[in-house]
Amino acid sequence: MRLIDTDGTQIGIVPLSEALRIAEERGLDLVEVAPQARPPVCKIMDYGKYKYEMSKRDREARKKQRLVTVKEVKLRPNIEEHDFQVKARNVIRFLKDGDKVKVTIMFRGREIIHPQLGERLLERLKEEVAAVGVVERAPKLEGRNMVMILAPKPGHGKKEEAAEE
Repeated sequence: MRLIDTDGTQIGIVPLSEALRIAEERGLDLVEVAPQARPPVCKIMDYGKYKYEMSKRDREARKKQRLVTVKEVKLRPNIEEHDFQVKARNVIRFLKDGDKVKVTIMFRGREIIHPQLGERLLERLKEEVAAVGVVERAPKLEGRNMVMILAPKPGHGKKEEAAEE
């Protein structure tokens, strides 16, 4: 087997018994790192310390990763101005928090005949939130609902700022 020292230098190709003896003399473990290689590659290391460092690195990576949640805001095509402003403020707040927003316009009854009203409403909302969000998925009619997905602009939002600190 090919043997690698603790500092990463190659000792060379040695028999298994010799590799075990060298590892035992140093009070370390013999770990097979590449069993598929010909000859197999083994490294002399403190395996407990290695596992601890790997778990520490995994924990650190998990801490930096952020789960993206999708918030939903529902509208109707004949929404009043003040109600629209309230919904737009909610969308902006969600985007600033770093969440994606699914905006759904629900058509009831004969409203489905006028999908252009829904498109106009979503276009207006897109302009309202242009400072903090971008359209990830353009407005699309799905059955009786028209759906658009907004994502926060890169570099905006509280969660990204907190992650940078």
